[in-house]
Amino acid sequence: MNTPLPLLAVQNVAFSVGGRALLQPVSFDLHQGDTLLVTGPSGSGKSTLLKIIASLASPTAGQIRFHNRDITTLKPETYRQQVSYCFQTPQLFGQTVYDNLALPWQIRRLQPKRDALVAALESVNLTADQLNTPVEQLSGGEKQRVGLLRNLQFMPEVLLLDEVTSALDEENRHVVLKVINQLNVEEKVTLVRISHDPSDIQHAKQVLRLTTTHREDTHESA
Repeated sequence: MNTPLPLLAVQNVAFSVGGRALLQPVSFDLHQGDTLLVTGPSGSGKSTLLKIIASLASPTAGQIRFHNRDITTLKPETYRQQVSYCFQTPQLFGQTVYDNLALPWQIRRLQPKRDALVAALESVNLTADQLNTPVEQLSGGEKQRVGLLRNLQFMPEVLLLDEVTSALDEENRHVVLKVINQLNVEEKVTLVRISHDPSDIQHAKQVLRLTTTHREDTHESA
């Protein structure tokens, strides 16, 4: 029986600046519906790794393959629609929440559906009235949720999450994690999450632990 090719293959990826290693060599394979939790101390290269996977930065060594194709041979815009990166500190655009949620529709030359935008907001404890809220009036936690929803207007194959619950209170953290877990279970979206939360790490099935000197992979059952 043939083993299926991984959806995403990270092969000896490393990153250095001026001779200083910011990310030690990392390798792992992910298939559709997998979840990988990335953890480690500050400076171990967690965010750098996600940005490289997202094609927002280029590795100084190694290769990333998506559907068995080197991502450097793919159109960046097309790849980033399928491998979507959620920043820890969201970079919101335009003037309002609507501007941000409408952007993925407009990129695809589609008319945003207000009902879909409202349903998305309500799924993370935001309201329809907040569609017209200026982005500068949003709290840090609200910005995180809007940033996440912007990435989910059209379902990616891989979702890269850089501590997207770090600015949330406990109630909204559980709401967002529920949405993320539903995407994984019901839509088979492959997840790569950065987290320092002991509960997240304890219950993760696959954990990638980065250090500033070496990498250790552990695969644990929840």
